[in-house]
Amino acid sequence: MSARPEDRAAVAAAAAERPDTPCVAVCSTTFDEVCRGCGRTVAEVAHWVSMDAAAKEVVWQRILAQGYPRRNT
Repeated sequence: MSARPEDRAAVAAAAAERPDTPCVAVCSTTFDEVCRGCGRTVAEVAHWVSMDAAAKEVVWQRILAQGYPRRNT
């Protein structure tokens, strides 16, 4: 199943307004599998470069809703 052209356009527009990565160089997964700086899981950080735009958008939406990325943790 492929995304509709308008969905792909919305993802591309959102991505154009954001940095390439949510990383804020405040990396810490000391107590769980979620980085306290960017809010991504260890797996999301590891696979970020190979994720397509739609998958990255899903992560961006979740971390923004949770109040990430955070520069001061």
